Amino acid sequence: MPVCRVLVLISGNGSNLQAIIDHALPKAPYQVVGVISNRTDAYGLVRARDAGIDTHCIVASPGESRADYDVRLHAAIEQCQPDLLVLAGFMRILSDELVTAFQGRMINVHPSLLPKYTGLHTHQRAIDAGEQEHGASIHFVTPTLDAGPVILQAKVPVFEDDTAELLAERVHEQEHAIYPLVIKWFAEGRLKMTDGKAWLDDQPLDAGGYAAD
Repeated sequence: MPVCRVLVLISGNGSNLQAIIDHALPKAPYQVVGVISNRTDAYGLVRARDAGIDTHCIVASPGESRADYDVRLHAAIEQCQPDLLVLAGFMRILSDELVTAFQGRMINVHPSLLPKYTGLHTHQRAIDAGEQEHGASIHFVTPTLDAGPVILQAKVPVFEDDTAELLAERVHEQEHAIYPLVIKWFAEGRLKMTDGKAWLDDQPLDAGGYAAD
């Protein structure tokens, strides 16, 4: 089976990118062929260059529409010829046209147990709501924000004295474990999106993804 070509989109520190790179060993079924950032100061670009990975910056011009930006982004993506697009802290909402062009080949990590807490500030919102558990979700990307079919979730406890920062640290640890695993499933041909659902080993996954409680 050919090695799966993975393109990662980032905006910041790139800790999930680092986990993905670290798991892309010579015998892994995937290879990170490029990293795209919408910010020139994203530390993830340093991580990629240190690993010998091609990097690209697609920075929005003043007053540029989302549609026009995504045309430029789409062109940069196509240059990399990816089999899988991985959003790892890419802090832009993508146009429906771009998402549709890569639907079934684009995944995202979201810092909550979807469908809870879509959008931003998920850790503080979970604390404020008195949640006893929180976590992260890997999901296929669809035009509706944070609403694509969930592939895998990881849960962490929420403690009484938690801050958003402490909770985020525990969630990030789980993200770093599950994101490379999901990419491996896709690269091995085990994971796909069909009829609006995530499928693993020819079995449809439920709303909470693989091995949900």
